[in-house]
Amino acid sequence: MSGGVDSAVAAARAVEAGHDVTGVHLALARNPQTYRTGARGCCTLEDSRDARRAADVLGIPFYVWDMADRFHADVVDDFVAEYAAGRTPNPCLRCNEKIKFAAVLDRAVALGFEAVVTGHHARLGPDGLLRRSVDVAKDQSYVLAVLTREQLDRSMFPLGDSTKAQVRAEAARRGLAVADKPDSHDICFIADGDTRGFLAERLGETPGDVVDALTGAVVGSHTGAYAYTVGQRRGLHLDRPAPDGRPRYVLSITPKTNTVTVGPGEALEVTDVRADRPVWTGGPRPGHPVECEVQLRAHGDVVPATVTVDAHGLRAALRRPVRGVAAGQAIVAYRPDPAGDVVLGSATITS
Repeated sequence: MSGGVDSAVAAARAVEAGHDVTGVHLALARNPQTYRTGARGCCTLEDSRDARRAADVLGIPFYVWDMADRFHADVVDDFVAEYAAGRTPNPCLRCNEKIKFAAVLDRAVALGFEAVVTGHHARLGPDGLLRRSVDVAKDQSYVLAVLTREQLDRSMFPLGDSTKAQVRAEAARRGLAVADKPDSHDICFIADGDTRGFLAERLGETPGDVVDALTGAVVGSHTGAYAYTVGQRRGLHLDRPAPDGRPRYVLSITPKTNTVTVGPGEALEVTDVRADRPVWTGGPRPGHPVECEVQLRAHGDVVPATVTVDAHGLRAALRRPVRGVAAGQAIVAYRPDPAGDVVLGSATITS
């Protein structure tokens, strides 16, 4: 129970369904004052109090589990290391993979519980397959696609058949004080929202060049390549405009030379994506090319593609060009289905 409206209603539905439910809040911050407060994040002292009040209304036991060290090692340190390597991580995805459905699930099973219930907006059908939420705008199947078949078999997502508006209305009917609590946003462990400053504090300033991809000329400088992401347009502080006057975007980050390469928007377009560490939740690893749809970042567009698996991982041939594809993000493959798009699997984008 994060302290938000979704997990509170998910717990209420689990109780109503007749399950023996225990509420658990995760203490993820070594120093809770350094994490976001109010409506800006999750995992704060304020959130733990909101979760406890919801558990009291539901009449269920409530505990706080200290996962701060594990969270710091598996999510925060990973976040910093990925940026240092020139990649763009998704910490919420990593938290699901390493904390909520690994560390928490392992402890829960050891204590005799059968499953972990969360307020994610996604569906698990009678066939056990992970599907998109009926509320496409709030769908979180993308950040759950890293889960293994065994983890999904011990998971419950009671909100997948409801819209966010319906969840809030239900919370109000049940007398849950979090009914109108705003959703969390941004990265919970960056208190002021300044990702660049957070990384600079941990990685230090490492000045380098910003290079134009077309001319090879140095057109600017930076104090740390980790502060840039593929597709970025603003905040480049270039010394000279492009010859044609058009805007330039970050095309790539090369940690080895500490170089940020910029160029025209069309140079961002890709039709071929490579990824490693594939996880197949919708069935066995495919032995032949699969026609499907892929999503390349959270809340990103869905693109038709042909996905092929080989000894090196996964390759997706996109039917139309996509901009802003970044190494470190996940590629998630979906199969269109009348009962809701089915997650086939996911992998981590390498190039």
